[in-house]
Amino acid sequence: MSGQKERVVAAGDQIRVNYVGRFENGSMFDSSEGREPLEFTVGAEQVIPGFDQAVVGLKPGESCKVVVAPEEGYGVHVPEMVAKVERHLIPESEKLVLGSMLEVSVGDDQTLEVQVVELTDDVVVLDGNHPLAGKELHFEIEMLEFA
Repeated sequence: MSGQKERVVAAGDQIRVNYVGRFENGSMFDSSEGREPLEFTVGAEQVIPGFDQAVVGLKPGESCKVVVAPEEGYGVHVPEMVAKVERHLIPESEKLVLGSMLEVSVGDDQTLEVQVVELTDDVVVLDGNHPLAGKELHFEIEMLEFA
């Protein structure tokens, strides 16, 4: 025994993890299963804050479960980011399907991705919030290795 402590994850480390993300009701919204593990640098704002903080202190091979509040996830749902638009104002080239994403111009040379959340013959409701905004997220994270 060398007496050295096993390395644990700290800010600045580049790591690989497997994960499963679920909503409070247990339905899965994302997973690394069947894909390459997620690789990111801890503390570099490459993942949501709650996920980032959950891996600090883990050793390779360890797992954790974490519940991420909206404030530490994709933010709270902002009602001002939801807009009703008269359907005739949307170009015919846009395929309007409930749940689809559209890119809209906001100001000079800026675009915002919005989701079609309501659709009638006359009105389209567009939501500029992230689809996971306002949701409590439950993650199971397995620390695989340092990259």
